[in-house]
Amino acid sequence: MEIIRGLLFTYDIENTDNLEREKLISSKDPNNEKELIEIFDALTKPEFLAYTALEQKWFISSIKHYLSKNDNFDAIFKAMATYFSSPITHQQSFMQTLLSRLKKYNKQKNKTQLTIY
Repeated sequence: MEIIRGLLFTYDIENTDNLEREKLISSKDPNNEKELIEIFDALTKPEFLAYTALEQKWFISSIKHYLSKNDNFDAIFKAMATYFSSPITHQQSFMQTLLSRLKKYNKQKNKTQLTIY
């Protein structure tokens, strides 16, 4: 779970170097899929795409694994305070949305790489 928590460090209050990012996060409802997608696309996508293909696959596989076990992700969210203005009450939905976005970013990256070559 630590690897997943590392991916979500962008949203953690321990990550204090960007006031604009903090304001953006606090303006979003983490329990609203549309708003989550917006913030994942703005903040998580660039970070995720900077990882190697193997690392990206590892993130996707890890989240899929824990979702398939019906994990509640308390190990991540109880150890992390976020900039979101409300608590993440639907942790599995949050992670399912994250997973779908990571898959989309990975697919887009692979498609782009294929057209370059």
